[in-house]
Amino acid sequence: MFSNAYKGVVLSFLLAAYTFNFIDRTIIATIGQAIKVDLKITDAQLGLLGGVSFAALYTVLGIPIARLAERRNRVTIISLALVVWSGFTVACGFAANFVSLLILRAGVGVGEAGCSPPSHSLISDIYSPGRRASALSVYAFGIPLGAMIGAAAGGWLAQAYGWRIAFMVVGAPGVLLAVLTKLIIREPIRGGADPVERPVLPEDVAAHAVDGPAQDWIRREFSELGAVIGNLFGNWPVLNMVLGITLTSLGGYGIGQFSPPYFNRAFGLSYAMVGLIFGLIGGVSSGLGTLAGGFVSDRASRWGARWYALTPAIGLAIATPIYLLAYTRLDWRLAAVILLLPGLFHYTYLGPTFAVVQNVVETRRRATATAVLFLFLNLIALGGGPYLTGFIIDRLGEAHFAEGGLGGGLGAGLVGLFRHAPTAAISFAKACPGGVAPHGSSAALAAQCKGALIAATRQGILVTALFYAWGSLHYFLASIGLAKHLAKVAAARKAREA
Repeated sequence: MFSNAYKGVVLSFLLAAYTFNFIDRTIIATIGQAIKVDLKITDAQLGLLGGVSFAALYTVLGIPIARLAERRNRVTIISLALVVWSGFTVACGFAANFVSLLILRAGVGVGEAGCSPPSHSLISDIYSPGRRASALSVYAFGIPLGAMIGAAAGGWLAQAYGWRIAFMVVGAPGVLLAVLTKLIIREPIRGGADPVERPVLPEDVAAHAVDGPAQDWIRREFSELGAVIGNLFGNWPVLNMVLGITLTSLGGYGIGQFSPPYFNRAFGLSYAMVGLIFGLIGGVSSGLGTLAGGFVSDRASRWGARWYALTPAIGLAIATPIYLLAYTRLDWRLAAVILLLPGLFHYTYLGPTFAVVQNVVETRRRATATAVLFLFLNLIALGGGPYLTGFIIDRLGEAHFAEGGLGGGLGAGLVGLFRHAPTAAISFAKACPGGVAPHGSSAALAAQCKGALIAATRQGILVTALFYAWGSLHYFLASIGLAKHLAKVAAARKAREA
C-alpha cells in the first residue's frame, strides 16, 4: 500500500495534468470574442471550435486509448498525451483561418483523449471505494481550476498580446509537466485499493499481454466493451447517473462557451476583466462545489449509497434558478456576484458520478468505463452543447435583427425567430459580420447589430440553463435503487475474488 503522502503527490500531479487539460480546452471561451471578430465567424462556428472540433476525435480515440491503458503503463500514456495536446494548443496560435483552427482544435482533442480514462483507473487503484468519490472530486477540481487559470490568463494575454499569443503561452508548460509526471509517478497494482481477500497476482503488477489469434483478440475486446456498456446503460440507477452528467454537462459547456462573450457584448468589458470575473467564479464557486460533491457524498453515503445521486440532484435543483436570476440582471456587478453562488451547488455532480462509474465495473475495465462514459457524454455535451447554444444565439440574433435589434423578451425572440428566420439569416450575417457592424457603418446599423446580439446571447444562455434542471431530474431518478445496485455489485465482486 502507498503512504498518504505519496497518494497526495500522485493526485496532485494528475490534478495538474487535468488542470492543463481544461486550460487548453476551455481557453477558447474566454478569447472566443476576439477570435470571432478577427476571423469574422458566426457563433455557431465559434461553438464548433469549442465543441465538435474538439469532441470528435477526443471521444472516438478515448476507447482504444482506454483499452491500451487496461494493459499498459498508464503513467506513460498520460505523459505522452500531455505532450500531444500541449503541442497542438501552441499550434492553434498559428492558425490562418477558421478551417485550420478547427483542424488544430481536433488535434488538441486527440491528445486529451489520453488523460482521464487512465487517470480515473489509476486513482481507483490507490484510493479505497469509501474515499474514491473524494479523490476523484479532487481530480475533477482540475475543471474549475483550469477554467479559472484559462480565463484569467487567457483574458489578460488576449487583451495585451492577442488571442494567438494566448494559445502559445498556455500550451507550452504542459510539456514540462509531462516529463515530471513520467519521472515521479509509479504505476500502481491493479485493484490494489479494493477490499478483496486474495494474494496479489502477477497480472496485477505486470502489463497484461494478449495472446492468441487476432480474431480472438477482437472478439475479447468487443466482449469487454459490451460488458462495460451493459454496466453503464443496462441498470436503471447507473443509466440515470450517466444521463444526469450528460445533460448537466451539455448545459455547462454551452453556457461556459458563451458566458464570457456575453459579458463582453452586453456590458462592454475588456477581455482581461471578463477573464478575471470568470476566473474567480470558476476557481472559487465551481471549485468549492466540485470538492464538496465528492467529500459530502462520501460522508453522506454512511446514511445510504443513494446519496451519491441525491447530492448532485439537490445541488442542481438549487443552482438552476440562481443561474436564471444572474443572466437576467442588467448590471454586470450584480450578475457577477450572483454567479459566485450556483457553482457551489452545480458542480457537486462530478465526483459522485465518477465514483459510481468506477465502482460498478471490474478492475481492468475502469479506464474503459471512463472512456465509454466520456464517449457518450462528450459527443452529446461537449460536441453539442457549444454548437447548440451558438445555433440558438444565431437564430435569435436573426429574429431580433429583423425586429430592428430592439431585443425584447425570450418569448418575443422565439416568435420573431419563426416569423423572420427564412430571410433574416442572410441579412444579419451580411450586415453584421462577426456580430458587429462593419467599420464606417451608420450608428443606427451599429446599434441594431449590437442590440440583436446582446438579446440573443442572453436568451440563448437562459434556454441552455434549463438543461441543469433536466439533469437534476435524472439524478433524483438514479437515487431509486442505487444503494441496492451497488451492494449487488460489491457482493458479486467479493464472490468472484473469494
